[in-house]
Amino acid sequence: MEGNERWVSGDLQHPDRDPNRRQFVAQKQKPFGAILSCIDSRVPPELLFDTGLGDLYVMRTGGEAVGPVVIGSVEYGPMTSGTPLIVVLGHQRCGAVEAAYKSLRHGEPLPGNLQAIVKALQPAYEKTVWEGGADPVERMARAQVKLTAAGLRSNENLSSLVKKGDLAVVGAYYSLDSGKVEVLSGAPS
Repeated sequence: MEGNERWVSGDLQHPDRDPNRRQFVAQKQKPFGAILSCIDSRVPPELLFDTGLGDLYVMRTGGEAVGPVVIGSVEYGPMTSGTPLIVVLGHQRCGAVEAAYKSLRHGEPLPGNLQAIVKALQPAYEKTVWEGGADPVERMARAQVKLTAAGLRSNENLSSLVKKGDLAVVGAYYSLDSGKVEVLSGAPS
């Protein structure tokens, strides 16, 4: 979050981004966090947290949609090298969430494998419709973050690490307008 404060203020340090760091991590990595974020080109985790080479595992899918390969990728750091943090990072004005919302609302499937994203985001859509309120696409994006983070916290391979306090799974939301990351759920105490 300190890196995000630097991003918001423009006082970037650009840590760990030089040939010395490249040499240091060439043989072994030990990232302090894993980020599951959207594919959106405006939401690059390494930049908006002002991190460097070897600091983060980063997985990106449309609307933070998950399936076995993505979940396995998220599990990799905590299960193999003790990475203590997973952040599920949604964002403002998410095109994948908007497309899934419209597809589900109007009963019109998206072409090709885009429908897999719609299916993965259906629980967030259902939660959004059930709760009601203004700006359903933004609420659906936030619901997707919270549901995905909760699913990872209760995941059979990660839940014991969470219970022991060795792993935090945080749901967060990025504002395209301000650059600020807001924690939605799972903040470590």
